[in-house]
Amino acid sequence: MDRNTFTGLFLILIILVGSTFLLKPSSEEIKLEEARTKAKQDSIALSQGKPSNISKNVATTPTATLAINDSSKISSTNFNEELITLENNLIKLSISNKGGRIASVEIKNEKTFAGKPVVLFNNEDTNFGLSYKTNVATVNTNNLLFNKISTDDKRVVMQMLNVDGSAINYIYSLAPNSNKVDFNIELKGFQNKISDTNLLLNWDTKLLQQEKDIKNERMYSTTYYKETVEGVDYLSESEDEELILDKGKIEWVSFKQHFFSGALISKDGFSKAEVKIKTLADSSAVKAYAAQLTLPYKNQDNSRYEMQFYFGSNKFSQLKDQGHDLDAQVKMGWGPLKWINRFLVLPIFNFFETLNLGYGLIILLLTVILKSVLFPFTYKSYLSMAKMRVLKPEMDEIKKKVGEGNQALVQQEYLKLYKQAGVNPLGGCLPMVFQMPFILAFFYFFPNLFELRQESFLWMKDLSTFDELITFPTIPLLGWNHISLMCLLMTISTLIYTYFNNQVSGVQGQMKYIGYITPIIFFGVLNSYPAGLNYYYFLANVLTFTQQYFIRRFVDDDKIHAQIQENKKKPESAKKKGGFQKKMEDMMRQQQQIQQQKKK
Repeated sequence: MDRNTFTGLFLILIILVGSTFLLKPSSEEIKLEEARTKAKQDSIALSQGKPSNISKNVATTPTATLAINDSSKISSTNFNEELITLENNLIKLSISNKGGRIASVEIKNEKTFAGKPVVLFNNEDTNFGLSYKTNVATVNTNNLLFNKISTDDKRVVMQMLNVDGSAINYIYSLAPNSNKVDFNIELKGFQNKISDTNLLLNWDTKLLQQEKDIKNERMYSTTYYKETVEGVDYLSESEDEELILDKGKIEWVSFKQHFFSGALISKDGFSKAEVKIKTLADSSAVKAYAAQLTLPYKNQDNSRYEMQFYFGSNKFSQLKDQGHDLDAQVKMGWGPLKWINRFLVLPIFNFFETLNLGYGLIILLLTVILKSVLFPFTYKSYLSMAKMRVLKPEMDEIKKKVGEGNQALVQQEYLKLYKQAGVNPLGGCLPMVFQMPFILAFFYFFPNLFELRQESFLWMKDLSTFDELITFPTIPLLGWNHISLMCLLMTISTLIYTYFNNQVSGVQGQMKYIGYITPIIFFGVLNSYPAGLNYYYFLANVLTFTQQYFIRRFVDDDKIHAQIQENKKKPESAKKKGGFQKKMEDMMRQQQQIQQQKKK
């Protein structure tokens, strides 16, 4: 045996001896493995109808911090999982004997974009259970066996029984025509057996894709919650976020996706909550949700916690009927936009809906009503632009006379001309500013409107998502993989409207071209937005253009010019000076004084 061979064998011997010593389990690990073995024996005993010894042994892994279950796998058990069905005409629940939890929920009478039943979450993606500390260890009920001790068409009772007679009951009750599930937790015989002052209720799951565009669906999916102090709020819709809620009692926590949600409501409120949202690479899941909810431990022989689940659509009227401000999950915009949608647009929409009109026709009627209400402002805007167009030759003469090098003096001369002619240079802009809140309000209204989901009109199969004229491989950076025909028509109508608007206002230079660039930018933004929204913007453009066409037939430039000349003849004292004009004159005067001082 040469030296190299001897050295190799010696090193192998050292590795074998060292690994045997280093990998030897510690006494704590041996005890933990014994406890796990005992827990498996208890599970087998429970499956045979015998009480377990859970109060003395560890049954599951201790829960210390909130975590998303990325693996989507629940640890295996030694008893056969069984599912109990509880359903009415609206929802169908599958309740598992593993943890006594709701394993999955199906929303009846609704279909996914692929025509399959709407199932909010699957059994393998869901964890739900109580976590509490005893003098021995931390127990989590998520994987423990619950026996069905009572069931009928409206009520299911699942029980986890310990060897000492203590028990945890999960009681589910479902009434007809209801999306709410009464859920009560009963602790019997637990007095002085829990060492902590709180119980932790852990719920985490993945909500599954229901709509055609999962990217768009994720934009509207997150965790909502209601605190007694802060009110209703939500986590980020665009980024992963984790938040601890401890500023007051938490009335409810909701796992919301675009058009459906699952919420857990507490009658007495949770004393604390930790919530988390995360976007996963898994294409079948919209997002992963997790909530750790704190319940105050009632050190009594019998304790009861009353709660409710809501499983259903995010239709505004349906959520409002549930109470608890669950309807706040439907984003209607911020500030005045919210009030416009909730108290003006939505009631009109609901009224037309009662007439059994098609949703394409309802959107048309909404647009006609809005444009009719705003017609006086449209007329005023057009008239003001026409006056500016008539004045343009005189403005060009002023610029030629003064010279473009002295912009301050040019602007001052312009203001004198406006004053003499009785023209407000912002008269064409202010009416548009007034209309802007209504335009933005619809930007929030249609994408969040459940009623448009899977409703067709003309070639558009689903007004709640984009329509596809052509599809192609995704373009890098831009992220486009289709062209929406409705968005394309909206863009073309905007370009035509811009062209004729420039003819009316007489705008020139860079502003003229900016008007053409903006619609192209909006096309890139709105290409993946709902067809219903683009349909509204298209109708708004067509109706605005139609209004301006008829206004132009009744507005005579010669009459406007004659009126301006009459205004010029009026004495200065008879002319009303607007606040804007006065401010502009003061500003121009100050700039002129500054320039004169610089010359000196």
